[in-house]
Amino acid sequence: MTAVAPERAGRVAFHDLRDLHALDGVQERVDAAVLRVARSGRYLLGPELAAFEEEFARYCENEHCVGVGSGLDALELALRALDVGPGDEVIVPAHTYIATWLAVSAVGARPVPVEPEADSYLMDPERLADACTSRTRAVMPVHPYGHPADLDAIDAVAAARGIPVVEDAAQAHGARYRGRRAGSRYVAAFSFYPGKNLGALGDAGAVVTSDARLAERVRLLRNYGSRVKYRHEVPGTNSRLDEIQAAALRVKLTCLDGWNARRAEVAARYTEGLAGLPGLDVPTVRPWAEPVWHQYVVRTARRAALVSALEAAGVETLVHYPVAVHRSEAYAGAVDGPLPRSERLADEVLSLPMGPQLTAQDVTAVIAAVREATETIHD
Repeated sequence: MTAVAPERAGRVAFHDLRDLHALDGVQERVDAAVLRVARSGRYLLGPELAAFEEEFARYCENEHCVGVGSGLDALELALRALDVGPGDEVIVPAHTYIATWLAVSAVGARPVPVEPEADSYLMDPERLADACTSRTRAVMPVHPYGHPADLDAIDAVAAARGIPVVEDAAQAHGARYRGRRAGSRYVAAFSFYPGKNLGALGDAGAVVTSDARLAERVRLLRNYGSRVKYRHEVPGTNSRLDEIQAAALRVKLTCLDGWNARRAEVAARYTEGLAGLPGLDVPTVRPWAEPVWHQYVVRTARRAALVSALEAAGVETLVHYPVAVHRSEAYAGAVDGPLPRSERLADEVLSLPMGPQLTAQDVTAVIAAVREATETIHD
């Protein structure tokens, strides 16, 4: 693994893309790919995108991939392709990034939140049926922090009502549920935001699906509603994954499985090293899941004190997410009553440094800092 640069020595960054791109010759390969596109004279809807769409569909063990401008666009366009619109409802996790809800609002539908399970961050399938109404048009589960949702249980509820399931797989590139890749089912939306397990050099996303007609619908919508220039069949939008992003993603896709394996090694060391600490809960893994550890998220009621102690020790942390979506200004008054599990998670979750760029020394330093801080806080 690449050593930490001298100016950052002694500090463990939460996620430094410079260190990540120093792995496996990626920076040089990405530079060459970008230069290749820059010199090609073809920057949109060209051969790099076509090749990436084919490669990523195959990686996801699915038939079709449509590259779009962002993960949020992928969610929105998937819903639009399914004709979800005003007056409809879409079931979403209560504990998620706001983008999941925003996609529903963008098509004019209403997000209906379902709380997570009591002992995980996953949408609770047992609460899903009660959230469905005659207006429900889709279920949009998230694979939080890279751990798959219980798709069989969710699919069973949705299928009984004829409702499609749209996976929000923005954090789950390469994750497996009962042996199958995230994104290998009917339709899934991915984000390639730079900090994702598979990240572009800016915003980018994709819709992956087994349905050829749905894929063609998304292709139409992403390009002004047009298959042929100046002939617009539907009111579309402009959301095209450009050639430079596609070329960079093709390089990094070749590293994804190896990088995910390294993330799993880091997560295993964290779990072993932090087990049994007072007042600190480490993440659990369901027996049917192979997570890809987009984040390693612990829980503590003393989060502010732990963050402060870790910062003093040179360990950078982040909170995903400090405000429950229904408590945000954007959705004030949108939900009747409290969502106590999600509200508690927002108060307690803390993400530790994670990524294949972390050295063994980095991981040891994080574990030592968390152990010392936790034991001091709970003395």
